[in-house]
Amino acid sequence: MDYYKDEHEIETVVTGFEECTTGKEHFTHLSHLTVAVYYLRQSTPDEAFEKMRDGLLRFLDHHGIDRAKYKEELTRKWIALTQSVLDELNSDHSLLLATNAVLERLNNSRLLT
Repeated sequence: MDYYKDEHEIETVVTGFEECTTGKEHFTHLSHLTVAVYYLRQSTPDEAFEKMRDGLLRFLDHHGIDRAKYKEELTRKWIALTQSVLDELNSDHSLLLATNAVLERLNNSRLLT
């Protein structure tokens, strides 16, 4: 299944997250995974985790959501799981193909803290 048709759609999700222009109700599980793939494709897993954590805390603050909702261990697990799926893919996959593949694999997954 193709969740995204082009890389611009992916970049729009990331920009909306980073700039907090995406409404809190529109930043879904798939959005989280999309941002994770984007960050992992551009940096190390540790750097991707840092970007995701900082972005999630900024997003929560912007939308007036209690920071207690953020779970660091859960974020670490999702980054690791997303990286494990990326590791199974051909490294030549485009951002578009990689993101769609991760979403296909993990869209119905849930992790417990």
